[in-house]
Amino acid sequence: MISAGYDAELRRHQEVLRRAWGIGARDHVLDLGCGAGLTTREAARAASAGSALGVDISAPAIERARELARAEGVPNVSFACADVQEHDFGAGRFDVAISRFGTMFFGDPAAAFAGVGRALRPGGRLVMLVWQDGALNEWHVVIRRALGEPPVAGRGAFSLGDRAGVTAMLSGAGFEGVAFADVDEPLYYGPDVAAALDWVRNFAPAAAGTAELRETMLAHTTDDGVWLGSRAWLVTARKGQRPAARIDTVE
Repeated sequence: MISAGYDAELRRHQEVLRRAWGIGARDHVLDLGCGAGLTTREAARAASAGSALGVDISAPAIERARELARAEGVPNVSFACADVQEHDFGAGRFDVAISRFGTMFFGDPAAAFAGVGRALRPGGRLVMLVWQDGALNEWHVVIRRALGEPPVAGRGAFSLGDRAGVTAMLSGAGFEGVAFADVDEPLYYGPDVAAALDWVRNFAPAAAGTAELRETMLAHTTDDGVWLGSRAWLVTARKGQRPAARIDTVE
């Protein structure tokens, strides 16, 4: 049995990001938290006379991303295993920074976004998807309920769900015109209940074994597979003319 897989789970969100990123043929793109690199490869194809760099803190994910890029023959893509909040990308190197749910786990998000701001040329764009509050995400609510736990708010995967806080942080990192678009798209959990539970076992094995979660997955099964609701923000902003402040983390 094959589980849904992360890229399959986010297939609707990938479409949203692709429609929004506006990558030009000569652009140089930075992909934050690229995982296995689907977003980076698609960005590289859009930037056919430019380039795309995918960055992730997971060495196995980066190794897989490189394998897939070689297998698909994408020549203008590269990957780096690095911590975004510490890595020096160079000043004004990129035209667009993108992320599909790859920016919520920064230990020091202000420092990370300041670094991204420095890496973008003046007028360069940030286009990222982040989760809204946990209580608004059905996939999160039903899994936590199966564990007998309340939804998580304001931290972890949902740390960038607060519009005012994100706006202030991006403004401090040198971004202007910060805007939010509500993304109400479901997540794909697999072709049937068994596959959906198999996918959940990858990150919440205790929840996957409960009768309640099985019944929930059955109730959300359609002719096109198992889908659970989600709510995200599509956040867009532009790098201003002033340089982003350098923020040094104090140990």
